[in-house]
Amino acid sequence: MSEPTKAPSSIKRASSRTRTRKPKKNQIPIGIAVAIVLFLIGIYLAFTNPRLSIFWFTGLAFGFILQKSRFCFTAAMRDPLLTGGTTLTRAVLIAFAITTVGFTVIKYMAYVNGSPIPGQGFIAPIGIATAVGAFVFGIGMVIAGGCASGTLMRVGEGFTMQMLSLLFFVIGSLVGAYDFGWWKLNFIQDAPRVFLPDVFGWVGAVVAQLALIALLYFLALKWEQKSKAA
Repeated sequence: MSEPTKAPSSIKRASSRTRTRKPKKNQIPIGIAVAIVLFLIGIYLAFTNPRLSIFWFTGLAFGFILQKSRFCFTAAMRDPLLTGGTTLTRAVLIAFAITTVGFTVIKYMAYVNGSPIPGQGFIAPIGIATAVGAFVFGIGMVIAGGCASGTLMRVGEGFTMQMLSLLFFVIGSLVGAYDFGWWKLNFIQDAPRVFLPDVFGWVGAVVAQLALIALLYFLALKWEQKSKAA
């Protein structure tokens, strides 16, 4: 009679790990308790300052949506090069298109009524400071594995790496605020500020921006199709 076949050592190790694996702790009661506490905090804020209550519940809703959708600007820029996927990229472009229409309506209504245009005094200048900041932040967010929203979301999930990233977000912001005067004096204050309705008119500005977003969406879709076919 032939000897019984011996199980490979890898299978033995796997079965050993399976036997020693601890059962996962039920986190549902913890989640319910946290939800109740958050709701009570919102109610308390409603009695002290209704606006704070609105901000509180809006922030919770945004956090919930971000966590469930895994929405992240870093992944939207990174995934097309790493995996070829452009799902998040196209989601960001759709969000840009919706906000373009929404904010244009708000600004145009103020313009028609003769009121100050919201945000008109905060048009960011375009110059070398923009390019340097985008380059440095692009490298940093890829290494850290998340943008500001993605980092905050993953801190809430308990990721240690993102907790460290958040710490250096704060440190970097302090350094940036300290050096901002030099950048403003040498690069920002004389940089051009472009408000598209001043260049193309209100309708032309919306059409031009939506056309650019549509073009980027089409290119992202073709990129993903090409990556899958390769």
